[in-house]
Amino acid sequence: MEKSKLHIILSAAISIDGKIATHTGDSKLSSKQDVIRLHKLRSKVDAILVGKNTIVHDNPLLTVRFSKGKNPIRVILDSQGTISKTSKILQTSDNVPTIIAVSRNISQQNLKNLKKFPVEIIITGKTSVSIKALMSKLQKKGIKTILVEGGGTINWQFIKNCLFDEILITISPFIIGGTEAITFVQGKGFEKINQSPKLKLKSFKRLENHLFLHYIKT
Repeated sequence: MEKSKLHIILSAAISIDGKIATHTGDSKLSSKQDVIRLHKLRSKVDAILVGKNTIVHDNPLLTVRFSKGKNPIRVILDSQGTISKTSKILQTSDNVPTIIAVSRNISQQNLKNLKKFPVEIIITGKTSVSIKALMSKLQKKGIKTILVEGGGTINWQFIKNCLFDEILITISPFIIGGTEAITFVQGKGFEKINQSPKLKLKSFKRLENHLFLHYIKT
């Protein structure tokens, strides 16, 4: 598949067994050092993208706080437009540029609710947001680099469509277990190992008891 014209980075902290959160949604896996590294990275990209489930479980700000630099544009994938009006994302949207990507299946009421906030709404895809179409629209807006911080379902959409250039993984010293715990990549998955995108380990670094891995797509 043709390489993405955008530069897309997938990033996550995972447990030793590949989970990004417990079955209850607890995702506090990162060390202080790794949080600082992540925020430095955020300050260097044009946009940061997450799915609605990340907003529901973590209620993040998705801003730069532990490093100097600008806040990236926040892109939230929310096909039905059900993001809570009390979420930090919407409550701070007058200060931080925010895009809510929804599908054409969004209800008029949900669309009306979103329009009460100073966010940009991008409508793409019939029942769920089309990742490919969204990336094209973001590129036309002048966005060149996107940091994808998950979760697992979103990561699968980018990986199965080969829409990424780098993967940054921090392996944290925890074992979570559980079939319902969220893994770094969810979705249907590939049927054959050889269907996986080809990756090259560019660098690695020990962060105290954590291990940071930097892969590039070849």
